[in-house]
Order: sequence, then C-alpha cells, then structure tokens
Amino acid sequence: MGRLIPLVSVSQIIMDTKKQQPQQLQIQVSEKVADGEYANLAVITHSNAEFILDFIRVMPGAPKANVQSRVIMTPSHTKALLMALKSNIEKYEAQHGEIRMQDQQMPGFPGGVDPKMPN
Repeated sequence: MGRLIPLVSVSQIIMDTKKQQPQQLQIQVSEKVADGEYANLAVITHSNAEFILDFIRVMPGAPKANVQSRVIMTPSHTKALLMALKSNIEKYEAQHGEIRMQDQQMPGFPGGVDPKMPN
C-alpha cells in the first residue's frame, strides 16, 4: 500500500469526554484513495440501523454496471452528510450559479430525480 498523504488538518473540535479538551483530528488519505472513483449513479438503501450508499459508473450502451464504492453509515451520520451536501451546494451555487438538472427523468437513474424536491 502507498504512503499516506495528509489531506487536511481538521480544526473541528473533538471533545475528549474525560478532559473536555479540544483535540485536532488529522485526516489522511492514501494515494490510491486520493485518485478517487468516478460515479454517475448512486443507489441508496436503508434498514433501521444503517444507510448503504452504492456509487456506480454506468457506461453508455453497456448492459451491466459495477458498484465502484459502497459506503455504510448510521442514520445520524447520513443526515449529517445530507446537511453538509446541502450547505456545500448552496455555497457552490452562490459562487458559480444554479446547478441545472436536465429533467426529472435523468437517463441511467432508476426512478429519476426530482429537481423540485422539497428542502
């Protein structure tokens, strides 16, 4: 495995329950993970205990597609991710303009996407 590359030094506060002292969290990413995986489809399922996010790359004309990455999260972490995505999309759109959805039935996305989805 390759060496670890420091991604960011998070200045978020993580409280030590015994001392109540702020700690700095060092987040690292390996070279392999840093390359990332391209996905143009996400399938989300859930149980009472977890959310499963499957990221898939669909190739035009291909009869099959493979899951590139699977992330399993608790419901509370999934909601925190949703809130972080919403905040980042708002910042992106403030800087670059509205992200336009082509239409409600996006090709390759089962069930389509409703761009008028309530907040």
